[in-house]
Amino acid sequence: MDQTKALNALEPFLALTKSANTPRQAADLVTRATSAPNTYLFTELLQSPQIQSLSSSPEYSSHLTLLQIFSHDTYTTYTSTPNLPALSPQQTLKLRQLSLLTLAKDRVLSYSSLVSKLGLSSPRELEDLVTSSIYASLINATLDPAHETVHIHSVAPLRDVSPTAIPVLLSSLKSWATRCEAALSDLNSRIVTIRATANARAQSQTEWDARVTKLVDDESKAGPGVFGGFGNVEVGQHGHGHGGGYGQGLPARGPGGQQSQRTGRYGKRGSGHMDGAADEVDDEAMDLDEEDEGVGEKKRTSRRKLLG
Repeated sequence: MDQTKALNALEPFLALTKSANTPRQAADLVTRATSAPNTYLFTELLQSPQIQSLSSSPEYSSHLTLLQIFSHDTYTTYTSTPNLPALSPQQTLKLRQLSLLTLAKDRVLSYSSLVSKLGLSSPRELEDLVTSSIYASLINATLDPAHETVHIHSVAPLRDVSPTAIPVLLSSLKSWATRCEAALSDLNSRIVTIRATANARAQSQTEWDARVTKLVDDESKAGPGVFGGFGNVEVGQHGHGHGGGYGQGLPARGPGGQQSQRTGRYGKRGSGHMDGAADEVDDEAMDLDEEDEGVGEKKRTSRRKLLG
């Protein structure tokens, strides 16, 4: 049951307070309101001037106390308070149901404890009370007869707050607010730390990417010869090739495999400090070429003879 339905059920009794001009009429209004179905909230009725005036009536002041018990106390309070009006069956059932809402702050309740606090005579009466409370949408609970326990899942917000409980509630709310502020402060500090770490990593990555890009650009501009290749290395001014593979730029051999000029594998004669060594190499190369020509001439002569 929601609060709106309970407040709507109380509206007719609030309207009747305007005509309750005597303590007897006010006391009768209390009895009728606490016996009516679906009336579970009584704060507005309790605060009305006509009901509060019962405190000055020696004969009917007990009805004001009874309404206070229905508003925010339990069945145990009723049984321990003397000189209160007797309860009708409807009032007894309702007060026990309201007491069960208060006791349901403990999610697991034993049969023995509830039977004692609600003034019941047997576990069967307790099960009937819990069942009626479930059908009235006051609680959502499960009975466990095997273990003699009642498991509370949820409770309808249909209990008024006792005036003496307000300071305790305020203290609890302030403590909760302080914990929330501390948690938010801790979260903000962690967010700042995470952002600073992320920015530092991003800056480091940017610097690293810039260094890698610069190295790649420098290598591309320098060319492959600088890093161990032969393509762009200039061997010398005279006969040492520019670009290409090893030996590119040397004079081509003439017919028969002989070079067209007297230049060896290492360049022209007179190319600096290698002049003497170059002469010897050129002479040896000439001798080898002449021997190759003689062998080749003999092979051609032999072939002509065989063909002839």
